[in-house]
Amino acid sequence: MTDQLAGYIAFGIYILIILAGGALAIFSKNLIRSLVGLIVTLFGVAGMYLLMAAPFMALMQIMIYVGAVSVLMFFAIMLTRTDCEANLSIKRLLKSVISAGIATVTMVLTIARSRINYTLPQEVNIKILGKALLTTYMLPFELISIVLFVAMAGAVALGFERRRGKE
Repeated sequence: MTDQLAGYIAFGIYILIILAGGALAIFSKNLIRSLVGLIVTLFGVAGMYLLMAAPFMALMQIMIYVGAVSVLMFFAIMLTRTDCEANLSIKRLLKSVISAGIATVTMVLTIARSRINYTLPQEVNIKILGKALLTTYMLPFELISIVLFVAMAGAVALGFERRRGKE
């Protein structure tokens, strides 16, 4: 088996993982199952980073999104959860599927029409990336942590407010 064929097979597997996780996230009526679908999708995206010769980005995808953001979303769901399940009508579902289909077809046609010479990407040196994160991109890097902190604080505040209202 050639390396190119192995890459195509891995790409197909990661696409299936992403699509299966996305379908679970969209079609599940339970918020926790939807979160599990999102986590599966994020693992598939990490696999795509591995195919692009970016193992550091794959590791960061797993640590930040699968780890931190998913836990943050889990806490937000648990703290603000009500007794009702998601009410997904067929009409809303059909609109979502049609919108996703149009966006997918548009992206595929745009990529197919482009005349870009696709070459195998080179791995980014971790020292260069770390230096860029601590110099050039320090402000956006820190702003992301503030956004996550504010989101978590908001989830906790909403959870306490709802519990206070029930007492």
